[in-house]
Amino acid sequence: MRARVATLLERADVHLDGDRPWDIRVRNPRMFARVLAEGSLGLGESYMDEDWDTDALDELLARLLDARLDQQVPGLHEYWAWLRAWLLNLQSRRRAYVVGERHYDLGNDLYQVMLGKRMVYSCAYWQAATNLDDAQEAKLDLACRKLELSPGQRLLDIGCGWGEALNFAAERYGVSGIGLTISREQADHARELCRGLPVEIRLQDYRDFDEPVDRILSIGMFEHVGVRNYRRFFELAAHCLPADGLMLLHTIGRNVSGNHTDPWIERYIFPNSMLPSAAQITAASEGLFVLEDWHSFGTDYDRTLQAWRDNIEAGWDRLPDRYDQRFRRMWRFYLAASMAAFRVRNIQLWQIVLSPRGRPGGYVAPR
Repeated sequence: MRARVATLLERADVHLDGDRPWDIRVRNPRMFARVLAEGSLGLGESYMDEDWDTDALDELLARLLDARLDQQVPGLHEYWAWLRAWLLNLQSRRRAYVVGERHYDLGNDLYQVMLGKRMVYSCAYWQAATNLDDAQEAKLDLACRKLELSPGQRLLDIGCGWGEALNFAAERYGVSGIGLTISREQADHARELCRGLPVEIRLQDYRDFDEPVDRILSIGMFEHVGVRNYRRFFELAAHCLPADGLMLLHTIGRNVSGNHTDPWIERYIFPNSMLPSAAQITAASEGLFVLEDWHSFGTDYDRTLQAWRDNIEAGWDRLPDRYDQRFRRMWRFYLAASMAAFRVRNIQLWQIVLSPRGRPGGYVAPR
């Protein structure tokens, strides 16, 4: 088994027990069977269990992805994930709150250490920024400018997180807002952050919202909607907007259409998640919206994730003991795998501006 794994790794210029930063140091030979049988799930779990190590985890994973080794050793769990998603609506109302409970409710202490001054858990915009806090503020301002926000408008934030976007929009652009989240921890923090502002935070699934608004913002939430629900998502958005309204969708995307996420990500990080393709987004919004602008800046996510990794590693000793060593290695693998996927352009970051009927005279998007 070692020889088989070594041969596969050579295609990515990775050596077993080599001396380069991205080489793998084997601590327990059981890793070979786990990786060959379970693909990415076995690779991630064996890292969590300290079966192997490396000095440059993100670089190692980038090399494996660039060589497409994930496609050559898919593992049985990959096939099961496809079948399960084909048979079930993994993002149904009944399942909607699972990712909130298992991921976003892990603890605000963890996210406060990792995310920086602004608790924004999505790609920052680094065009003119040199640090994470400025880059996140630039992203929020970019979204507000794309939506052409002005005082008196009512903004719906679908998947409002810890309330930073609504807080920013209300303070800087004079709008009122409603934020929807499926995380109790996020809702509590967002209500406190937005105290005194014309902002309402609701613990509510997007499918239960039915009120008129002037603008809709959704940052980093569409990854939890699922292909079976994309059409309904856009139907609800179109129903709530006036003819001259605008919607901004900020989402991670994939290059090829699928129906499920990576098995390791599904089990340990984002249950019931999946990334949309461009084809799936346009098909689901067809006849409901006019596509005004499509802005791709996925390479900024690699830099954002590196900043999050630096923050979490520097602040780990300040976290409580419930975040044990196995959790720490799980979190390291999650951040590094995400960096790698963006770095080799396997996944993208899109900001998409949509209007119900098309802007008269055209729409000019800020950058």
